[in-house]
Amino acid sequence: MDDSVTFILLSLRYISWVYLGNQHAQFCTSGDVKDTFARARYGQYRILKIAIENEQLVVGSSRQPAESWEKDYDSFILPLLEDKQPCYILYRLDSQNAQGYEWIFIAWSPDHSHVRQKMLYAATRATLKKEFGGGHIKDEVFGTTKDDVSLNGYKKYLISQSSPAPLTTAEEELRQIKINEVQVEVGVDTKHQTLQGVAFPLTKEAIQALEKLKNKQLNYVQLEIDIQNETIVLANTLHTELKDLPNRIPKDSARYHFFLYKHSHEGDYLESIVFIYSMPGYTCSIRERMLYSSCKNPLLEIVERQLWMQIIRKIEIDNGDELTPDFLYEEVHPKHHAHKQNFAKPKGPAGKRGIRRLIRGPAETETPTD
Repeated sequence: MDDSVTFILLSLRYISWVYLGNQHAQFCTSGDVKDTFARARYGQYRILKIAIENEQLVVGSSRQPAESWEKDYDSFILPLLEDKQPCYILYRLDSQNAQGYEWIFIAWSPDHSHVRQKMLYAATRATLKKEFGGGHIKDEVFGTTKDDVSLNGYKKYLISQSSPAPLTTAEEELRQIKINEVQVEVGVDTKHQTLQGVAFPLTKEAIQALEKLKNKQLNYVQLEIDIQNETIVLANTLHTELKDLPNRIPKDSARYHFFLYKHSHEGDYLESIVFIYSMPGYTCSIRERMLYSSCKNPLLEIVERQLWMQIIRKIEIDNGDELTPDFLYEEVHPKHHAHKQNFAKPKGPAGKRGIRRLIRGPAETETPTD
């Protein structure tokens, strides 16, 4: 029979034994134990080992403090732990609260102990804490190996308790994306570790292509991230007209694009470099989205501040179909809506004005009738 099935069956059998068939099996605390607890709360002891014998809680061992709680910890606790026998350990710290000294409550339940013993001690934990006084217990530690309850294990427990609750996958992704939007200073050919992550360097071919674009020897440069080698590499330098631009945008992977936009504006012929960051939504893996988001701002820092390329506009899209001539023109030259100024009606002459009177003209004067 499988070990897990055996454990469940024995556990159910033991619960039935305790709660249904043996009402006399009520664990109690002797007067001697209560007296020991009272002296312990006032600081007389450093450690108490509590065991269950004949359905009673008994003090199996006790020691008074020798040095500080940290120095006493491993030498006092670890020798009391048996490989096949559960027990409770009450260990006093040097700190105090409003009720007295603070204690660590350790529930020791080794893997190789009998199932009935494990269940017996699990059922008694609440009783022991109540008898000792829950207000004195600062931390409660459960252990199946000595590493779990050693001083190092206790400190790890404290760190885990003070850590924030783990984020969901979506929350962690959103947090990283927001962090990665911060501008960072990086080198051209070095992988730079930042607070946000790793900004990948550009290859020699990518830098040369960007230089040619700046000098108008090329009109289009596409870059991609080589995830395995952690670099930004050259992907495409095909001559690209405005009508060809949508076809340069991959539908299943992210890219960085630099396009020399030739157009006329208000009668002037202009050649402007536009940066386009294409990210086709959730068809990309989370890792790819995170890397492209992380490397975008450092890449622009290199291009603008170290290669001295003037980028007139930065655009983010998820589909190449968005790149129509009208869309690109309006992105580069946003419309400014002029507001017609309304003039206020001039005020009348100052001072009091008399009562308005209706004056008839001569033609309107009534002719008397005979």
